[in-house]
Amino acid sequence: MSDTALTPGIRAGRLDAAAYDENFGDLHPRLDDHEALVAAGRCYFCHDAPCVTACPTDIDIPLFIRQIATGTPEAAAKTILSQNILGGMCARVCPTETLCEEACVRETAEGKPVLIGQLQRYATDVLMDQGSHPFTRAEATGKRIAIVGAGPAGLSCAHRLAMRGHDVTVFDGRAKPGGLNEYGIAAYKSADHFAEREVEWLLQIGGITVETGKRLGGELTLKQLQADHDAVFLGIGLGGVNALGLEAEDKDGIANAVDFIADLRQASDLAKLPVGRDVVVIGGGMTAVDAAVQAKLLGALNVSLVYRRGRDRMNASTFEQDLAASKGVRIITNAQPIAIHGNGAVREVEFEYTDDNLKPTGQTFRLPADQVFKAIGQTLDGDGLPDLDGRKIAVTDTGRTSIAGVWAGGDCAAGGDDLTVTAVAEGRDAAEDIHASLMG
Repeated sequence: MSDTALTPGIRAGRLDAAAYDENFGDLHPRLDDHEALVAAGRCYFCHDAPCVTACPTDIDIPLFIRQIATGTPEAAAKTILSQNILGGMCARVCPTETLCEEACVRETAEGKPVLIGQLQRYATDVLMDQGSHPFTRAEATGKRIAIVGAGPAGLSCAHRLAMRGHDVTVFDGRAKPGGLNEYGIAAYKSADHFAEREVEWLLQIGGITVETGKRLGGELTLKQLQADHDAVFLGIGLGGVNALGLEAEDKDGIANAVDFIADLRQASDLAKLPVGRDVVVIGGGMTAVDAAVQAKLLGALNVSLVYRRGRDRMNASTFEQDLAASKGVRIITNAQPIAIHGNGAVREVEFEYTDDNLKPTGQTFRLPADQVFKAIGQTLDGDGLPDLDGRKIAVTDTGRTSIAGVWAGGDCAAGGDDLTVTAVAEGRDAAEDIHASLMG
């Protein structure tokens, strides 16, 4: 008898093949040509458009939508990509409902914004499908820059520097470039290996060499990188994972949500990826939602997402929360874990309700669990780094660190939101500052 959603324990193959294909299909399929024209026609093409101000990469949104409306999506794509070279992925994963679309005049007036994110995807997909690259390299400068981390910040920085004529080497500890776009985002947001295809497209600019399997603090040292290059950019992300701080946290069945998502993203056959019958996810951000939803889509019977604060304080957007609920995830708020129960493997997680100030109320409950995912944040991992600001690398507005000739951006750097689009902006701006510093 094959395993089903009712089978206890952590099991693979809970669903049939058709169910996996349906569950992990594209969350928002691309608009067709007619749908794009209709959606673009709703834009007021505002002067001093609030959507532009709300975009971390400052894309000229009214311009690119007008270009779609006039039948030139390739021009629209270049408008987007000139500010955000990872505009295709950002169109898929950006919380547009809390950024550009929330600021849209149509949203204010009617409660129904222009579909900015879907229009951005339409334009960038059209261009990428043609296999062309709209940017060319400047004359070679002879300068060499090392970038550590092939995530959104590192790739954005690399492309802009290459476009300025510099030679760039991107190092990454994993087997494939892409960072969180490749390893840390729900599969239904980036279907058909889009993250990998986007990196291949980006590298068409030339002048960028990618070396995988090389990690700072392992195969690489910052001192040696500085000696071998004219500048260094750190886009190393957050490699550590916060612990729950409970006894028995090492029981079988307890894992980090980021590892679960990475395993799922790299799985060649989802039917072979095991998932529990009763799954508990602890956390309230995008990673927690992605893990919870995907556990449900893999065939888990009961999935509960538990967060210590109220829904209004969850880092996951309202859209993401509603998506989780629509897939059958139970969201429990104002509760924190206090004990893990089980003999060798987890069987239950005990929680205590908290008030809005995180003060324990004395009221407890238990959730059955054969699999628990921790999603309570990540930490900076590494020694010999530049000065820190809190728990991240201290940087200026252009990404300069306390070490001359070393810049940083993305999740490892202090001050920004932990969003793909923010990382892209920081990598781009650091590249411009590196270029100015080297050529000034």
